[in-house]
Amino acid sequence: MVTYVAFLRAINVGGHKLIKMEALRRAFESLGCKNVRTYIQSGNVIFDSASVNSVTLSRKIEKRLKEVFGHEVTVILRELSELEALVKRNPFKRVKADAGVMLFAVFLSEEPKTKPKLPLVSTTENLEVFEIKDRAAFIVSRRGFPNLFVEKQLGVLGTTRNWNTVNKIVRFAEIVDGKPAKRKQK
Repeated sequence: MVTYVAFLRAINVGGHKLIKMEALRRAFESLGCKNVRTYIQSGNVIFDSASVNSVTLSRKIEKRLKEVFGHEVTVILRELSELEALVKRNPFKRVKADAGVMLFAVFLSEEPKTKPKLPLVSTTENLEVFEIKDRAAFIVSRRGFPNLFVEKQLGVLGTTRNWNTVNKIVRFAEIVDGKPAKRKQK
């Protein structure tokens, strides 16, 4: 079994694509996923699956979500081990944060066709994409939310999470029933 984190794009935002987390959990379980848990209302699902093909699995989940909830939802999967390595690496370790700085990770549905020259800067949104690696873009923002800017610049769909939330998701995923999860990764 592989432990995955599914990041759902654009659900429960501004009253659109509303999905209750209990119903979301049941939808994943109907696909044979095990130990399904959700983290906050923004579409973060932790689960175990026998599938080792994340592309096929994400398409299968997207199809099921359309059947159950009636709208398209982009699902971006990452193995928990990938996220643990990302948190450990911490691409933001050299960023001097203050009260006005927000740190974001945009998880991309696929690698961009072309790698842009970095940093990518939006003066309108007051943000800077300083790294793109392993199907993720890392952003320092002083005002804006980076998702649309990143998607437009890179030509791929993505879903954004605050860096603090990414860290919390990893810690949450590592605990099952109040105990450290026993799991094997491929």
